[in-house]
Amino acid sequence: MKKCLYCGVEISASAVLDVCQKCGVKVFGEKMFETIKNNMGEANERDDLCCTLQDPFRDIKPKFS
Repeated sequence: MKKCLYCGVEISASAVLDVCQKCGVKVFGEKMFETIKNNMGEANERDDLCCTLQDPFRDIKPKFS
């Protein structure tokens, strides 16, 4: 289980956002939060989300000898 970044309530480990519904609506507003969730869900389905623990520039760093 993950926890909401704002209030600490437990949320599903499969959730694409680390924010619960209640806090998401308070922070972003209902329409914007739904849009964010939908877009993040679609990106997740395309396997297009990047883990922040990985180096996104690993393939383009110059190699020095």
